[in-house]
Amino acid sequence: MPRLPVVSGDEFVKAVRKIGFVWDHTEGSHMILLNPNRRRLSVPRHRELGPGLLTKLIRDAGLTKEGFINLLRG
Repeated sequence: MPRLPVVSGDEFVKAVRKIGFVWDHTEGSHMILLNPNRRRLSVPRHRELGPGLLTKLIRDAGLTKEGFINLLRG
């Protein structure tokens, strides 16, 4: 299984926007994103997302680790 890169909250949002997530609003330091299926993600604006949090956000977005890494690359 590939090792996850260190990414910020903003980099995570940039990647998942490629699969249809859009910014809805901000609550404090968290960006709330929605996709067409009304799936909701709350992404903190941290410089680095911890590995556990990043794994959970990837799963909540409906992605695999490999799929997420491909989104970051392209």
